[in-house]
Amino acid sequence: MFVIEEELKKLPDQPGVYIMHDSRDAIIYIGKAVSLRKRVHQYFQPSHDEGIKKAQMVKQIARFEYIVTDSELEALVLECNLIKEHRPKYNTMLRDDKTYPYIRVTLGEDFPRVLFSRQQKKDKSRYFGPYTSAGAVKDTIELVNKIYQLRTCNRNLPRDTGKDRPCLNYHIHQCTAPCQGYITKEAYRERVDAVVEFLNGNYAPVLKSLEEKMNTASANLEFEKAIEYRELLNSVRQIAQKQKITHTDGEDKDIIALAADDRDAVVQVFFIRDGKLIGRDHFYVKIGTEDTKAQILTTFLKQFYSGTPFIPREIMLPQEIEEQEVLADWLGEKRGSKVYIRVPQKGMKEKLVELAQKNAKMVLAQDREKIKREEGRTIGALKEIEQLLDMKGLNRVEAYDISNTSGFESVGSMIVYEKGKPKRSDYRKFKLRTVSGPDDYASMYEVLTRRFTHGMREMEEMEEKDLSEEYGSFTRFPDLIMMDGGRGQVNIALKVLEELHLNIPVCGMVKDDNHRTRGLYYHNVEIPIDRGSEGFKLITRIQDEAHRFAIEYHRSLRSKEQVHSVLDDIPDIGPARRKALMKKYQSLEAIREATEEDLAQTDSMSPQAARSVYRFFREKERENQPSD
Repeated sequence: MFVIEEELKKLPDQPGVYIMHDSRDAIIYIGKAVSLRKRVHQYFQPSHDEGIKKAQMVKQIARFEYIVTDSELEALVLECNLIKEHRPKYNTMLRDDKTYPYIRVTLGEDFPRVLFSRQQKKDKSRYFGPYTSAGAVKDTIELVNKIYQLRTCNRNLPRDTGKDRPCLNYHIHQCTAPCQGYITKEAYRERVDAVVEFLNGNYAPVLKSLEEKMNTASANLEFEKAIEYRELLNSVRQIAQKQKITHTDGEDKDIIALAADDRDAVVQVFFIRDGKLIGRDHFYVKIGTEDTKAQILTTFLKQFYSGTPFIPREIMLPQEIEEQEVLADWLGEKRGSKVYIRVPQKGMKEKLVELAQKNAKMVLAQDREKIKREEGRTIGALKEIEQLLDMKGLNRVEAYDISNTSGFESVGSMIVYEKGKPKRSDYRKFKLRTVSGPDDYASMYEVLTRRFTHGMREMEEMEEKDLSEEYGSFTRFPDLIMMDGGRGQVNIALKVLEELHLNIPVCGMVKDDNHRTRGLYYHNVEIPIDRGSEGFKLITRIQDEAHRFAIEYHRSLRSKEQVHSVLDDIPDIGPARRKALMKKYQSLEAIREATEEDLAQTDSMSPQAARSVYRFFREKERENQPSD
């Protein structure tokens, strides 16, 4: 159990990003902090006021997690990446990617330029950044163009060489005029290479030169010039503040690091997609006394990537491992293209591995018991169910339920659990098409037939189009189907699978007379379960979740149908106006209480239609009043 007061004590006094979850484990807010300890503590102090919106958010926080970074800049960029990826409810959404600028060196040209860019494209250019200050980027571009005398024009060279006179920059010695052929392509490229080296991090010579010029100008009482050099110096220092949260190569990578002691180990995985760090996960690993770190990493890679649907192009590790080439070939076959397993020795990639390792060590030190409990609730619980059913490789579980009121608006729900946790993005709702009346067996037959027929059709389309990525969530079939009920529901599922020629294990979640789960029905046998076990608790959670999801969907449809049926009786109200009223007022009660003037402000509503709605409900009120 996550105890917020206890977890607050564990927060480090370091920069990073914090992620707030609600009781359903949905991410509701992501923020950055110079000090995680101070910032996250503030949310839970009674005297702290950040407005109504934040106060509402704090009430919903069930747990939080955090990722430590090496600087405030990295925390800022990571915060932006994670917000765009998860779109939390209480974060202000950014409209596009114009938050951070890049420096672009057009290496695809014969005479490259250094440009300001708001987008990172897959072209022959080299991109540096992102940076947090657009002003600093522009100052730096102006500085390197002056120092290395690069062209700033848009001429197509060498095609346009000699067609026009050299520009002013040549005459003031800020350009070598490649447009006139005054410098060779090779000599010009040497200057570009020096710029690339500068932007790669070799700032010392430029910083030293600017500082000397600033001091000289100050000594000569040329204070305006000294201030100009000081501003340039500050701009270069801002650009020099490197970050490694976003890569300019735009590749997909997994960064894997390990922290271990003599008993336990934690593996931290950073997920980089399209060059951006968008998330992480950590895994508790049971180890033997003689297991080396290389052996632990090798075992982890085999188990982790055998169960994940996506394989990145590059996997970065902190050290060499056993069977590295064989593992790379195996992953390449699963991916369908070459996979590289690398141990970076320098640069940003090495720093990323170090950052992942830093977070792994922190998790191992602070969260060991919590991770054990969480894995017991999830993966451990799955293992217990595996043993009960004598199965292996249980990862994805799908459960189904039917909801109706005397056959009215019958609906079905499909929920998905992976690795013992709900995967809500794969949940699906079914509005029954062929069944009338309260026939749960016929309803379940339709739901399962539609689900697996749809999945098979998507798989066929995927094969025909030779798609390497997942075509849709229905294409992923479960390792186990769990039905809300006993023999009858199980037999319906088995009938559907037999008709579709599918072989998927099915079990029923059997309840006792008090409507509490008591066991599993599998292979015509009811298997009792220890009510205190994690496996039993997971089964109960799955059963409750399937029921909740179906009930919520049914309730929403029933409410809409009630509103529909009443509004259909009102003159001048057709489908468009009915939809507009429902969108604006949400409920029948709100429409009933609205004034005629308010109703007239609704989209598509004419004064006459608004008057019809208003009078309709007033007449209903008079009809319902008791007579004397």
